[in-house]
Amino acid sequence: MKATVKDAARKLTGHRKRDFMAKVAEDYFGGSARKTETVLGWNRDGVQLGLHERRTGIVCVDNYRARGRHKSEVVVTNLEADIESLVDVQAQADPKFQSTFLYARISARAVREALIDEKGYDEGQLPSRQTIGAILNRMGYRLKKHKKSNR
Repeated sequence: MKATVKDAARKLTGHRKRDFMAKVAEDYFGGSARKTETVLGWNRDGVQLGLHERRTGIVCVDNYRARGRHKSEVVVTNLEADIESLVDVQAQADPKFQSTFLYARISARAVREALIDEKGYDEGQLPSRQTIGAILNRMGYRLKKHKKSNR
């Protein structure tokens, strides 16, 4: 029976899962989140929240969008505008007009160095060279590969 209850809870998410866990806690463990955690291995905080939701009738909203790491453009304000002001001078359209991308004749490393030198950013404040390249791609720029000359 224990495996069946745990399997059923695994298939649910959000407030439905908390409601199910609270119902199990009420029916089999006298409403004790601690006993439910000990026997079934469920998170005590989730069971407790489910019990509160059942008692009050108010369902808590899960804010999944606020989780995780935010993009560098969001964390560092004006980064996107500063990158655009640096790269637009160096950008050119596709010569054959086969795509809408702008080709930047500047490398991601050079953009990062220009942000430090010209725009006054601290080195620790800026994302890495690879991340700046990803930001440029998201902004619609493509970095051209520079051909090495045989000297």
